[in-house]
Amino acid sequence: MNDQLFAAAFAKELESEAPATLKCLERIPMERAAWKPHEKSMEFGYLALLVAEIPLWIAHIIKEPEIDFVTFQHKKAASAQELVKNFNENVAEAKAALLSVKDGDLSAPFYLKANGHVVFTSNKKEQVESSINHMVHHRGQLTVYMRLNDIPVPSIYGPSADDRGFASGA
Repeated sequence: MNDQLFAAAFAKELESEAPATLKCLERIPMERAAWKPHEKSMEFGYLALLVAEIPLWIAHIIKEPEIDFVTFQHKKAASAQELVKNFNENVAEAKAALLSVKDGDLSAPFYLKANGHVVFTSNKKEQVESSINHMVHHRGQLTVYMRLNDIPVPSIYGPSADDRGFASGA
């Protein structure tokens, strides 16, 4: 599959995952941002910001040769509304970047760095391809945090136990 077709298909996949992600982000109480289920776990607020930010990585991967995850500038969010706003902006930027891809653009190398040190290298296509899986993984983690904080978990690929009309054990 050429880069243009791949990027267009990926934009559609991002578009299909965005509504469920939004349903989660709009329920995150940022007043609980420092909460975490275990001392080795991410804080609730950081995890929510990460989920909202991953689409921005797609745009960055397409436009830039590297991300240094130590120095990458993260947006802040003081409320669920700000999380949703960030996510929507990031999805729009990712879709625009994806739809601007020309054949050959995604074969360039991409470097993930930590304080200037290369952690790994692959081509841009592989990095873009893994980004939605990364977002979905962390969205799933976010739903666990939600459950542990008695926040209703929305339907994602089917009904959740919090959806109306869902009978326990059905």
